[in-house]
Amino acid sequence: MLRVLIRTSLALVIALVAAVIGWRVLKPAEVASAASPPYPVPVTRAPQVTGRTNQAPLIVADAVRVYASKRQVRADPVWAKGVMTAIWSLRRWPEQLSGVVAVGDTVISRWADGTLIGISALDGKEIWRVATGVKAPAFDGHRTGAATVWAPAGLYTGAGAVLVSDSSRVNAYDATTGAPRWSAPISCQDAFTTTGGQFVCTEQAFSLATGEAVAGWPAGPHTPLGCGVASSGCGGLRDADGRGWLATGARPQRSTVLDQPGSTVAGGRAIPPQPGAQVLGASNGRLVLLTDDRHLKVGAVEFPLAVEKEKLTWKPGLWQVTDHWVAIERLDDDGPTNPEKPGHYFTVDTVIIAAI
Repeated sequence: MLRVLIRTSLALVIALVAAVIGWRVLKPAEVASAASPPYPVPVTRAPQVTGRTNQAPLIVADAVRVYASKRQVRADPVWAKGVMTAIWSLRRWPEQLSGVVAVGDTVISRWADGTLIGISALDGKEIWRVATGVKAPAFDGHRTGAATVWAPAGLYTGAGAVLVSDSSRVNAYDATTGAPRWSAPISCQDAFTTTGGQFVCTEQAFSLATGEAVAGWPAGPHTPLGCGVASSGCGGLRDADGRGWLATGARPQRSTVLDQPGSTVAGGRAIPPQPGAQVLGASNGRLVLLTDDRHLKVGAVEFPLAVEKEKLTWKPGLWQVTDHWVAIERLDDDGPTNPEKPGHYFTVDTVIIAAI
């Protein structure tokens, strides 16, 4: 009888210890690690390929690269040839990272519980935090995190604000302080922001400053043109009839150039289709083109987008253009469309980065 009691007691103790360990491991936790001096500074290089990474970086302030994984956001220097040990990071358990954007040198991460967190891109310190009350989608970045940093669902920037949306509401916050700017019961699909200061949602446009509806907007649904990352800062659009409009001012301006398939907006100008090339954006007033033979062309400068003896037999996925850098997600030219399938990406280090 005594042996039975001892065995039972030991079993209870072991179970209790296991429960405590399990709670310590699985309990909600947050780990933030700030950068140590010297802090990153903006870097420029002569036009050339500078490296490749296995994850897509959001290049911020031309100084750091910010990466997204399921439960973590982290950064390394923009000049590194590959992914380096993080200079700062934020991990939240068990919350999933939904999206990441940047305004100036503030990195804003959105989490599945609806929390927005503003972090300094240079030192990794938290600046502000807001519980938006708007639930966010789960992590959908697949292997590279490209969709999370370059095309996050329901997360936008414009006119110094960061906006979050779901199927029934849009909230706008000051990107520097996190202070609420406006909130409106807007049912939103396929939204984007314009360089002219509008939030365009399905068939209507709203002021980024006030959230009020903008009168006299072209009939939707709209096709955005010349956007930056996060479907933001779009320079133009096509209306429901396929007519093109510049969206760089308070009111859209008609542009027959943008009626043409393959036309876009870059650097505030309507750009006609470029034979043999795809317009990626603009850098300091220069067109940034990806040629059909996978060369990067910036003004009069042109070079192949490859590291050493890599083949040029890939197609572009998502990308980002800044004043001094370009990063492109490379997909296998004949691979499956599903990013979870083997052969979807061009190579292990499938994101190529170049200075421009």
